[in-house]
Amino acid sequence: METLRPVPRTLLRDRAYAAIRDAIVAGEIEPGAVVRDADLAERLGLSRAPVREAFARLVDEGLLESKPQSYTRVTPLVAADVRDAAAVVGAMHELVTRGAVPRLRDADLAGMRAANDRFAAAVRAGDVDEALRADDELHDVLVRASGNRAAAATVARYTPLIRRLERQRFGEGGSCRSAGLHERLIEACADGDVDGAVRVTADIWRTLADLADPD
Repeated sequence: METLRPVPRTLLRDRAYAAIRDAIVAGEIEPGAVVRDADLAERLGLSRAPVREAFARLVDEGLLESKPQSYTRVTPLVAADVRDAAAVVGAMHELVTRGAVPRLRDADLAGMRAANDRFAAAVRAGDVDEALRADDELHDVLVRASGNRAAAATVARYTPLIRRLERQRFGEGGSCRSAGLHERLIEACADGDVDGAVRVTADIWRTLADLADPD
């Protein structure tokens, strides 16, 4: 049976990584919580090897910290780390926006509008998870259209650090100011206004950096 082929090891590692990352970002595994590869492997239905590999990647990305022969635990939410990550991710989004705008097609713009509609509806409903998914979908249109794989990899690496704080703030009743900014971004993209789209992108990511210092 051709469908019953071994699952590639890299796929198991990536599955473990995505599941643990998402649980940390969602707050299901809280800051400071100690994580054990055996426990998570059992919960995920995997062996310990791909979980250990996922741990190494999450340590590198700043969501876990590890002391050899002692513990691996979720990193605390540190405002300075979030501000640094937001600055890097924001710069990458400005870069991809500059490259993407001239390449956007009608279908891309329609996808951005649909994502923003879902985003605005989710914010009104207080559905933080759906709001963040829709926000990612909107900006991913520009990341894909730019064709800049280095920028895409940087965005993927550091965005979870921002999303973790963002989710906490919104979960505590914080406001979201991005729906209107998204509309301005889409308008600039539709007009082919590269500089305008980059300016709005900078404004969007500035508001996210402000989450780390709301006072």
